[in-house]
Amino acid sequence: MSKASERHQAKLWPYSPPPIFVFFFLATMATLQDIGVSAGINILSAFIFFIIFAILRLQPFNDRVYFSKWYLKGLRSSPTRGGAFVQRFVNLDLRAYLKFLNWMPQALKMPEPELIDHAGLDSVVYLRIYWLGLKIFAPIAVLAWAVLVPVNWTNDTLELANQLRNVTSSDIDKLSVSNIPDYSMRFWTHIVMAYAFTIWTCYVLMKEYETIANMRLQFLASEARRPDQFTVLVRNVPPDADETVSELVEHFFLVNHPDHYLTHQVVCNANKLADLVEKKKKLQNWLDYYQLKYARNNTQRIMVKLGFLGLWGQRVDAIDHYIAEIDKTSKEIAKEREEVVNDPKSIMPAAFVSFKTRWAAAVCAQTQQTRNPTQWLTEWAPEPRDVYWPNLAIPYVALTVRRLLMHVAFFFLTFFFIVPIAFVQSLATIEGIVKVAPFLKVIVEDDFMKSVIQGFLPGIALKLFLIFLPSILMIMAKFEGFTSISSLERRSAFRYYIFNFVNVFLASVITGAAFEQLSAFLNQSPNQIPKTIGVAIPMKATFFITYIMVDGWAGVAGEILMLKPLVMFHLKNTFLVKTEKDREEAMDPGSIGFNTGEPRIQLYFLLGLVYAPVTPMLLPFILIFFALAYIVYRHQIINVYNQEYESAAAFWPDVHGRVIAALIISQVLLMGLLGTKHAALAAPFLIALPVLTIGFHRFCKGRYEPAFVRYPLQEAKMKDTIYTYGTFYMYIERDKRICELSVCLCLVHKMNVSVKAVYDRY
Repeated sequence: MSKASERHQAKLWPYSPPPIFVFFFLATMATLQDIGVSAGINILSAFIFFIIFAILRLQPFNDRVYFSKWYLKGLRSSPTRGGAFVQRFVNLDLRAYLKFLNWMPQALKMPEPELIDHAGLDSVVYLRIYWLGLKIFAPIAVLAWAVLVPVNWTNDTLELANQLRNVTSSDIDKLSVSNIPDYSMRFWTHIVMAYAFTIWTCYVLMKEYETIANMRLQFLASEARRPDQFTVLVRNVPPDADETVSELVEHFFLVNHPDHYLTHQVVCNANKLADLVEKKKKLQNWLDYYQLKYARNNTQRIMVKLGFLGLWGQRVDAIDHYIAEIDKTSKEIAKEREEVVNDPKSIMPAAFVSFKTRWAAAVCAQTQQTRNPTQWLTEWAPEPRDVYWPNLAIPYVALTVRRLLMHVAFFFLTFFFIVPIAFVQSLATIEGIVKVAPFLKVIVEDDFMKSVIQGFLPGIALKLFLIFLPSILMIMAKFEGFTSISSLERRSAFRYYIFNFVNVFLASVITGAAFEQLSAFLNQSPNQIPKTIGVAIPMKATFFITYIMVDGWAGVAGEILMLKPLVMFHLKNTFLVKTEKDREEAMDPGSIGFNTGEPRIQLYFLLGLVYAPVTPMLLPFILIFFALAYIVYRHQIINVYNQEYESAAAFWPDVHGRVIAALIISQVLLMGLLGTKHAALAAPFLIALPVLTIGFHRFCKGRYEPAFVRYPLQEAKMKDTIYTYGTFYMYIERDKRICELSVCLCLVHKMNVSVKAVYDRY
């Protein structure tokens, strides 16, 4: 090769990536054929899932699984009770099967205000995250394909670079920025598009933030009156040798809030009491079962044996036995309740304090009570379903230590998880399979099998490897001491997002042996890391396309099938269900799962924003994910999912912040990529983008975030004016003893039904 030719090629491809990048790029690079095979497999899988779902949802014996939310609301009755015997289990109406996709338009019919009443604000705002993705990426995709794709395609850089020893490419790469030669003026197009994408994303984010902030305030203003609106959670009550915790709380608030304090209830450790209540519920269920059985055939009394599983032992009358056992357990509950209330050791240094007005509760919840900021900590009391009882009494110092330990543990979990992920992904390649199992070489080198492995296996391997991660992160969040389920899920979601960014995005972009990866980063200066990652990003577009199809297409389609709840319901219904109450408990509608769903969405925001100016071909795949997921999850929220709590969209600032983080990451990596392309004149103009984006985020944080972390006193006063507190005051005073006894039942582990009944009364 001539020296002139070498200089020309060096000019076209001057940056030589580390050997680990080249190796893995060559090992996992997928062609258009591989992408086509993967798309065909995933589209076919999704279509099969939809057909199976359409058939199963029409069968009467599955009605409680696919419409469980309506059963829980009492608005739907079982179709298996009437009609012919066969029709109780199988839908014989052939016309219903011809419209197997009619659930899609039905899922879109319910208007948003009605959906808020039906499912709550949390569910509706969660759906708006998918809608936000469509609003951001639809115009970006159109603009990118209209402007960037022609600019990228009309070059021959990769064809010339293919002559180099360590460089190879596919037709997909010709649509990316990799196909533009170094020093080209065409990079100005990508910079202008980066500005356009940033401006549009920020505009949509601001409008959405404003809309959801108004929705939250309106939702809080329109809520029915409940005690938690007047109640503050007080923690870290300091010990006093002369007063009990209850007396100390009452004395403190009578002195510092004399005109507004109403009543309080200290937090008690009632583990044994909760177990007795659960025992009584099971006994009552058996009694109901035998009474129903006797009502169907009252010719003779039902006898049972008291031995193991009723196989041996003394024979007794079943109804009389369970009535006696329930009476005995009720006496034990009453005795244990008195012991809990009167035993100082069971009283925790925390309390729920109720005020006469919402305004007074807002003032107390949002102010510092004493000069020592570690004592008398006040915050809004979560709604009853949202309280996580075990963490209410953790001391302030212990909270600090616990959170420090979890930060360290999460760092090591995130870093060392790279090792198994890199190992699994190395096995999901042709070379990896042949190395582990040489006898499969003939099979895997077949063109079709090669396309399946390179276009499908890496994505599914990565998804399977992350199955147990959410449970680990939730345990860590509980250990940190958060007092509500919503805050636990938000912390878990934040860590899941960080984990996805490091181990799914970065580790997939720069994949090699774990120690080579560590060495590559330790042996270069920090300002070279964006360049290192930036040059690898276009190479990994095909991997992320296959991952989106596996996780975002087939995975979302599989979500609607509800396979696990379906199997569990029929197993319970066959072997465990004795009464109608058992049948209701056998339904497992599940919930949105914010701690797993939202970080998953954020990964798609990250991929879309990073690859929009680099490889626009990825954008249509992301748009299909957002559109499909919006329809599927809207259907699930309307018909299946039962929300565990209502936080009034308190999670939205986290969503906004993570999209902003993805935007900044995309800008920094684009700068790194252009730096490797020697676009010296163009690259500096990108420096302003992260600065402007951070400034925009600070503006939104100051303008809209207070609506999510504080309750305006003006709003509280207006609602107090409209709804007088006289009735609430009388209810509290009249039923104060009922409230105290009921709260004791739900402390530490679980809520009791009676507590909800008391709350509903108010």
